[in-house]
Amino acid sequence: MVFLDRDDAGRRLARALLHLRGKNPVVVGLPRGGVPVAAQVARVLEAPLDVIVVRKLGIPYQPEVAMGAIGERDVRLVDWDIVSLAGVSASEVREVIERERGEVRRRARWFRDGRAPLDLEDRTVIVVDDGIATGSTIAAAVRVARSLGAESIVVAAPVAPADVVERLRRLADDVVVLETPEVFAAVGQAYAVFDQVSDDEVARTLLESRERPFTSNHPVSSTI
Repeated sequence: MVFLDRDDAGRRLARALLHLRGKNPVVVGLPRGGVPVAAQVARVLEAPLDVIVVRKLGIPYQPEVAMGAIGERDVRLVDWDIVSLAGVSASEVREVIERERGEVRRRARWFRDGRAPLDLEDRTVIVVDDGIATGSTIAAAVRVARSLGAESIVVAAPVAPADVVERLRRLADDVVVLETPEVFAAVGQAYAVFDQVSDDEVARTLLESRERPFTSNHPVSSTI
């Protein structure tokens, strides 16, 4: 175990991102567990905080195994090699995508409580999660940020496998990961406390961030 909890991880991650403080960044967390980490980063960098809602596309009979991811603005990534190996049909893939698309929309409305997402156009966008396992969901989030006009995208997480970090470097402008353990079993192995984060906690954290006096928020209309 390396980090006490998500707040500890976020503070430590923020120190590694201090060079971005003067570059007018926007911090976006991946719900749910990435948001408490992102909130600490946003606080230290004095940056606005938002979410990019993404959902894993799980294999129908083994939903914990990802065959891709879907995000806001209908961004989707499907690993057709995994689909083929798992024997998942095209119709089953479509069913999973439709179900998760609805969940992305529901969560985006819930988390923002009717507020428009922040404007990412021409901004340095720091995409934060509490850890990265396969990289599929954060890759979808990077694509969402690109589609929203981000000038530069930095992927940031406390822990991830080294091979996934290298793959993400081909997608993002920079990747900041504090720990890349030789043996990676799960994100939670890096934390002493790794409790579930609720939807209500995410919504409350976002609202509190919007109320910080130094935050410069530039809302735009939602497109999902």
